[in-house]
Amino acid sequence: MGAGVSGIKDARSRRRRKTSFVPMSEINVTPFVDVMLVLLIVFMVAAPLLTTGVPIELPETQAKPLQGDNEPLAITIKTDGTIYLQETEIDLDTLAPKLTAIAKNGFEERIFVRGDKSIDYGTVMKVMGVLNKAGFKRIGLVTSPDDKIK
Repeated sequence: MGAGVSGIKDARSRRRRKTSFVPMSEINVTPFVDVMLVLLIVFMVAAPLLTTGVPIELPETQAKPLQGDNEPLAITIKTDGTIYLQETEIDLDTLAPKLTAIAKNGFEERIFVRGDKSIDYGTVMKVMGVLNKAGFKRIGLVTSPDDKIK
């Protein structure tokens, strides 16, 4: 009788050993979800910082956005009258030669002029006059959309 009892224990221990080494067939997605949430937060924080140019307050209008396939060159005029080409400060006299040198499409390059809303209208027109005199024809003024005006 004693042998029968010990035989049962051996069978149970063998079953336990066999079931403990069975490979798990489920995918653990918790680390994947953690990484994706961290990436989501990083991109949500970084997205507003990727805007092109110098920070200014743009005037508000009801104009529709311009459509285009490539990124235009941006000229920014701050409140104190300093002019920036993309993010580099530049003098008005050297603006046209510098633009001519970096324009990929020649005089058909799209150029956006961003002027602070508190800047003198004459300053914006001086910059646009220099661009027009240099031969650039695709010049646009950048504004921010105004949801209050209907």
